[in-house]
Amino acid sequence: MLSVFDLLAAKTLDLDLAAYLMARISRGASFMVGSVPGGAGKTTVMCALLNFVPVDVPLIAAIPQEVYKASKTATSPRACYICHEIGSGSYFAYLWSDALRTYCRLSENGHMLATNLHADDLEEARDQVCGDNDVRQEHFNRFELLIFLRIEGTYTKTHRRIEKVYSSDGLSDHVLVFDAGNKKKIEPKVNNYMAEPDYVIACREFLKKNAPKTRTIEQTRHQVVEFLARNLSL
Repeated sequence: MLSVFDLLAAKTLDLDLAAYLMARISRGASFMVGSVPGGAGKTTVMCALLNFVPVDVPLIAAIPQEVYKASKTATSPRACYICHEIGSGSYFAYLWSDALRTYCRLSENGHMLATNLHADDLEEARDQVCGDNDVRQEHFNRFELLIFLRIEGTYTKTHRRIEKVYSSDGLSDHVLVFDAGNKKKIEPKVNNYMAEPDYVIACREFLKKNAPKTRTIEQTRHQVVEFLARNLSL
C-alpha cells in the first residue's frame, strides 16, 4: 500500500492539494475517488487518504451485512464505512442498488463514507449514483469530496494524477475547487473551501516536514495520529 508521501513523490498530487484533503478528511469529510479506466489508481488513492481519518473512527469494510446492520442502529459509534467500489459485481465490499442506497444513508447517522467508482467527472458520478441507483441527491452531497484521477503517457511510462476535486459542505451541491488542466489550484492561505485556512497550513507544514523521512503507510498513520493529537484546537 502506498502512502500520501508516495503519492506526493509520484506527483499524483501536490503539497497544497494534499494538505487540503488532509484537513477535510481529518475533520470527518466523506469522499469518493473516481476514474473510468481500470488501473488508474482509485483504490490506491482512496487507501492513502484513509490514513487521514480521525483517530477515534474505526474503518469497516462496507459489505452488505455490515451496511444493513449499521442502518438499523442509529446510535452506534461513528465509523468510516469503506465501499471498495460502487459496482454491481459480486466482489467483496462492492455495493449497488438497495445496498448502495442503504450505505449512502449511513451518513445521516454521522458515519463517514469512503468509496471509488468508474467515473471521470461530477456528472458521470452523479448519473451512476443517483441515476442508476436512485440514491437521493442529498445523500450524494454528503460525499463532501469528489476526487477524479487521470492517466497520462504511454503504456510503458504512465503518470497518474488527481485531475479534479469537487467540494461540498455536505448539504449544498458540489463546486469545483481544483482543476489541474485549467490551473485552478488550491491556495491554502486565501481559500478555505469549507476548511479552516490555518488548519490547512498546519497540515501543509506537517506533510512538508515528514515527506523526506516517512515511507510506509504504518509510519504515515503514526505521524498523522500524533499530529491530530497536537492540533485538536485548530
